[in-house]
Formats: sequence, structure tokens, C-alpha cells
Amino acid sequence: MNYDVILTCAVTGGSDIIDKHPGLPSSPAEIAAAAIEAAKAGAAVAHIHVREPETGAPSRDLELYQETAKLIRESDVDVILNITTGMGGDLVPSEENPAVGGPGTDMISAAERVAHIEKIKPEICSLDCGSFNYAATAYVATMDMLRESAERIRRAGVKPELEVFELGHIWQAKQLMAENIVDNGAFFQLCMGIPYGVEGTTANMVAMHQALPPGVTWGAFGISKQEMPMVAQSVIMGGNARVGLEDNIYLEKGVLADNAGLVKRAKEIVERLGARLLNADQARKKLNLT
Repeated sequence: MNYDVILTCAVTGGSDIIDKHPGLPSSPAEIAAAAIEAAKAGAAVAHIHVREPETGAPSRDLELYQETAKLIRESDVDVILNITTGMGGDLVPSEENPAVGGPGTDMISAAERVAHIEKIKPEICSLDCGSFNYAATAYVATMDMLRESAERIRRAGVKPELEVFELGHIWQAKQLMAENIVDNGAFFQLCMGIPYGVEGTTANMVAMHQALPPGVTWGAFGISKQEMPMVAQSVIMGGNARVGLEDNIYLEKGVLADNAGLVKRAKEIVERLGARLLNADQARKKLNLT
């Protein structure tokens, strides 16, 4: 059981769900406001993607990241900034020639995937460990890509949040640790239920947890209707938690959520289990960010 819980709020994500939730934060001002509201509700960490302000489409524009980070940092609310590096790895094989990317492909180099991290230097950034399949898309991150990304993140003085979507990703993360590219105080995030990684079940969380290196800090999240059950499951097993509109857009069946509402629901679960949420400063100490 974890009695001192770091709660992350992933406020908007990088998937194309704008048509499903008209209130999804899109502009830097909206995303920053959502992060600040989530922090006021109890989140210690805000996980940030950016979107095109006019359309809400997922983006990796450096200026949008910079503006969003600036607004959060200049607010009077303390929250740990955690920026994604997961954009730019999508491969959709061409129907005419599967050896090349077709429409929908967004593939950039490892260096380009972390360029905004080197510029902005948030306290934390995500690092998606390894490749896996969606329905028609593959997310591609080879071992050499991970080495380069992790080394650049290390040199920037940023702590990687190692996002693992299946057991092989944990193996890759442990290899980065063995090569001293990622230090032994790593922060793992178990990403449960994302097609087609690991299914969001208790048994699978147990298996993922058992595969982690000893002594690391870890958390987990589930998507859709598994979001809140995985909050409870992770805390009971000794982990931290994550919620947010990136993972689930409903507070309950048929009722669209906002980020602060999801944080409040997670806080209630954590406190009913007899634990507490850490604030940003307490979370920094637990993650060795200070």
C-alpha cells in the first residue's frame, strides 16, 4: 500500500478525440488553465501534450509547448511540469508500398522527438519505451532511438518518466538503466489497457509490477472505464496514480468530465483507502527532483 500518492493529471493527450469532447483543452491558454485547475484539485504533476488551437488536432509545435509551459510556470500554482516526447513516432504503412509511410504517418528522428525538452527543460518528460501496434498504426521507438532520446534527456537535466505499455518495454527500460543512460532512481508509468499493449487487468498490473527493477518509483493508469479502478489498484499495490482527459473523457456513464473533476474523484478514492495525495513540493522530494 502506498500512503503518500503522487497523482498525475494528463490534461489533453495526443489522440484525435476532439469530436468526442467539445471541451477538450486545445489552445495553450486552455491547456495551461486545465493543468492549473487540476493542481488546485490535488494533482502534483501535469502531463502536457499540445494541440492546434484552431482545430484541436494533436500537434508537436515547439512554440505551442513553449507558450503552454510559460503560462503554467508564471501562474501562482505550483505543479510539476511533465511534457510528452511521444509525438512523432506514428507509422501507417502505405497500401501501395508497405515499406514506406502512407497517409497519417508522422515519423521524426529521436533527436527531433526531444528537441522541445532540451529547449524547455521541464522537471519531468515522458519516454515511451518501445514500439507497439494500434489498430492501423504502429508506434515506432527502436532500442537505438530510446538510447539517443534518453541520453539527450539526461544531458538536459530532465527526469524521464518511463512509460511502458507491455513487458518488453520494461526490459528495454532496464537495459537503459544497465547502460547508465537512465539512473537507478527511475520513475516508471505502467500504461494499462491501451490497444494493443497490455490489457488493463489486475493480473497484468501484478505481472508488470513484478518485472520492475527493485527500488524504483512507479505509478499506473488505465483508460476509459478502467481509469478509476486502476487508481485504486495501483495505490493498493504501492504505486502512484494518473487520471485526466487523455485517458478518459467521462466522469460517469454519459457525463463528460473535466480534468479537475477527474482529479477530485481520484482524490476521494485515494483518501477512502486511507492514503493522501502529495503536493508538488512533496512529490519533488519523493521523485528526487530537488
